[in-house]
Order: sequence, then structure tokens, then C-alpha cells
Amino acid sequence: MKNNMLDFKDYIVFFIYFVIVSGYGLYIYYKKKSATSDSKDYFLAEGSLTWWAIGASLIASNISAEQFIGMSGSGFKMGLAIAAYEWMAAITLIVVAVFFMPVYLKNKIFTMPQFLNQRYNGTVSMIMAIFWLMLYIGVNLMSILYLGAVAIAGISGLNTGLCIVLLSMFAIVITLGGMKVIGYTDVIQVFVLVIGGLVATYLAIDLIAEGKGIFHGFSSLQEGASEHFDMIFSKDNANYIELPGLSVLLGGMWIANLSYWGCNQYITQRALGASLPTARNGLLFAAFLKLLMPIIVVIPGIAVYYIIKKDIGAISPEQLLTSSGAQDPNKAYPALLTLLPVGLKGLSFAALTAAIVASLAGKANSIATIFTLDIYQKAIDAKASEKKLVNVGKLTVIIAMFLGTALALWVGDALMGEGKQGFQFIQEYSGLFTPGIFAMFLLGFFWKKTTSTSALFATIGGFAFAVFLKFLPELVDLSFLSAINFAVANAEGIYIIPFMDQMLFVFLFCVLGMFIISKIQHSKRAEEKGLEIDASMFKTNKTFAIGALIVVVVVTALYSIYW
Repeated sequence: MKNNMLDFKDYIVFFIYFVIVSGYGLYIYYKKKSATSDSKDYFLAEGSLTWWAIGASLIASNISAEQFIGMSGSGFKMGLAIAAYEWMAAITLIVVAVFFMPVYLKNKIFTMPQFLNQRYNGTVSMIMAIFWLMLYIGVNLMSILYLGAVAIAGISGLNTGLCIVLLSMFAIVITLGGMKVIGYTDVIQVFVLVIGGLVATYLAIDLIAEGKGIFHGFSSLQEGASEHFDMIFSKDNANYIELPGLSVLLGGMWIANLSYWGCNQYITQRALGASLPTARNGLLFAAFLKLLMPIIVVIPGIAVYYIIKKDIGAISPEQLLTSSGAQDPNKAYPALLTLLPVGLKGLSFAALTAAIVASLAGKANSIATIFTLDIYQKAIDAKASEKKLVNVGKLTVIIAMFLGTALALWVGDALMGEGKQGFQFIQEYSGLFTPGIFAMFLLGFFWKKTTSTSALFATIGGFAFAVFLKFLPELVDLSFLSAINFAVANAEGIYIIPFMDQMLFVFLFCVLGMFIISKIQHSKRAEEKGLEIDASMFKTNKTFAIGALIVVVVVTALYSIYW
């Protein structure tokens, strides 16, 4: 049997996982079937998710192929620094729980476009609803399907195209049950994800330890791949372009994380149907799980780097090569899984599939929610019955998944194959939209004078400025900016602005533009349209405060150790 093929026993383990998840999903669906005619219950599982279900669902939806494959690939290429996305996200979740979630729940916000309609106007809401649909289908669904299929094909030996189609079909089955089914099956998914991921990491470290224990193995990994254990890159590091020094602590990383965790239907949807204490506890639970994620999705990539560097022999460099001979970091994690013994390989295969399917289901449900409640109900059929809205949502899931599948088959290899880092692709292209979106939300939350015209400026102007900065190096020599660390030479010797710094510049541009436009309009007595906010909304209980403090202290300690 080929090394990259699963044994019959592995398929049995995977089949057991499939039956448990599908069976539990059916149980939840039929148990709550009387409620599925209500659109808010279908899309939001209103009031029925517990804090642990919310937290688990957040992580299960977030950790997908882009982390298992893309982030492990980035760990292989650049090391522990890529864990900044995970550890900074833990603190971001605390910020969202304290400041963002009370605003949403107090004002009965169920979708992000609804917030924009309530705070600004229908034009801003509709434009952003269309933007989000394009982003979710064209970047997220497509990338999750493609990267997931690459991983599964590498482990199982199946054709990548076939894996894309099978993943899409599995996700549709889970998604059609609604958010309640997604939320509770995600509890199983995240359990399998964590256990399977930890098993893969343990065996990789154990291999490096050569029988001397995992602590010795991790120490050997740190010593033998010390260049892969820097959290903050200096300017002369080849990976500075991807993670530009202190920007991960003080700059663009905050824009990316706050926009993703606080202004993203795909994520916030899990908590929007809950009470504030439940939502906050769910976000805090997710923050603790985030602290654990680099062990599962980054360390394996570094371990593969070490194994190849030291020529241990378990993994050959050829396993990471593409058909053209380029080294593909996305193949690091699948290469590691081929080392697992029979049975455990099936468990890790199930864990990877769980991560991919959970993320696909959550994304598809969010697409259906936005289209149904913010486009169909508002612009096409305002009098649609609850049952019709649910059916429209289900049809949207199928169409969205079909489009994502088609894109993954058509352009996935061109955009994320041949040695490219899939995780960085997602961050960079999402970063064209996120600064303007975050500026629009932030000022909309906390400054009543923010106008609808300024929000449109952030939406359209921010995107245009982001595209301009992206292609600016092709028009102008930016070497003069290198002296102040605003530009750095890439592999071709062209000076570019790191995309994380681009996000910060675009965000500041949007905030300044929104401030000026709003001030001009208010000088003409424009109407204020703020949300209902008071200081008491942001108070937290003692348990939450202690948990949040622990998260901050742990992240601070990690950065102190691996600076």
C-alpha cells in the first residue's frame, strides 16, 4: 500500500466520525424541527446555543483548511511568528466580547448588513451585503474547498477535484439543518479537531525526540530550528514582508483581527442569538481555545521543516514538491500525517475533515443569512413567509456551494498552488476589504455624527485605495520609503509596502476621510443616527474579568519568551 493511502481501518475510524456527526445533526434537527419554520431560529438558532456551544462553534468554523494546511505551511516557511494570528485573536475576542457584542445585542442586530441599515441607510447595507457575498464565496468558500481538498487528496490518494466535490456535498448536508444543527455538531467537530490535531503534533515531536520524551523533542526542535522560533521579525528577515515587525502588535494585525472577529457575519452570527452573558462566555471560551491552536496548526509545520533540515528520513523533500518542481509549503501537514500509524491516521483525517466541513457549513449559513434577510427579503419579496425565507436560505446554500466548488476547480490551483502560501493569500485578499469595513463599524458604533456618505466613502474609497497601494510598486519606485520601514524589497528586488502595513494605512485613510466628510455634512445640519449605547453595557462580571486577564497574561508571557 502507498504511504499516502489510508488503510481500511482508517476508513472505519473516519466512517464512525461521519456517522456520529451526521446522526447527531439529524437528532438535533428533528428534536427542534417544530422551530425550523422560523427564519431567525434557522439562521441564528436564537436563544438555544449554550456558551460552550458558541465557543466551540466559533473555533470549529474558524479553524479550517486555511489553518491546518495554510498556517502549517506558513509555519514550515516562516515559523512560530505566524501564530500571531492565533494569539492576537485571543485578545481580540476579549475586546469583541466587552465592546462589540453589547452593541449588537442591545440594538437587536442579527446580521451585519442589518447593522449598516439601522446605523446608516439601505444603500450602504445593500452594497456591503453584495460585497460580503462576493468575498465569502470568491475568497473564503473557494480557498477552504481547495486547500481542504489538497490536504485530503495528499492523505487519501484521491483526486483533488473529487475531494472538492465530496467536501462540498458533506457541508451541504450539515448546513441545510440550520444554525442549530451547525452549532451543536460543531461541538463534536471541535473535539475531534483538537484531539486529532494534538495526536499529530505529539507524534511529530516524539519522532524528533527519538524516544527521549516529548519535552526533549520540543527542546530539540527549538534548538535545531531556532530560526523558526522568532515572533517578531527584523527588517532583514525574508519573511518581514508577510509579518512586518511590530505591526503584528501595534498595527495592521489589529485591523485584520477586529474586523474578522467583530464585524464578520460568519463569526458573530454564533453569538447574535444569545444573551449577553452567554455570548461573552462563549467568546471567552473561544479565546482560551485560540491559545491552544498554534500547537495544532503551527508546530506541525515547524516539525516538518526540522525533519527535512536534519534529514531524519521520515519525510523527504520530494514530498513537498509540485509537478513543476517548486516547494509547496501547503504539503507540509499532509506529509506529516502520512507518518501516523493505522487508526490514528484515520483520526487525524477525520479531524482535518471536521475542521473543513465545519468551516464550510458556517460560511455557507452566513451567506444564506445575508442573502435571505438582507437582499431577498428587502429587495425582492418583502412579504415572504417564514417558511419561504427558510427555503430560500437552503437554496442559497446549494447555489453558494456550487459556485465555490466551481471556483476551486477553476482557479484554486492558479491562486494557491505551486508553492504559494494559502493562508497568506486569504489574508492579503481579504485585507482589500477589511480596513474600510472596520472603520465604518468602529465609527458607526462610537461616534453618532458619522454619516451614511462617509460610510460609503470607507466602503468604496477604502477598497480603491487598498487596490492602489497593492499595485503602486509597479508604478513607482518605493525604495525611498525603506529608510522609515514603510517599504521592503521582495524576492524580485521590488520595494513593496507589506500588506499588513497597507491595511493600517487604508484604515487611517478611511477614518480621516469619514471624519472630514461627517464634519462637513454636520456643518449643514445633517441628522444624527447613532445606536443605543450607554456605559453600563460594557461592564463585565468578575468571572469573565478573571478569565480575560488570564488570556492577556498568557499571550504577554508567550511574546516575552519568543520575542
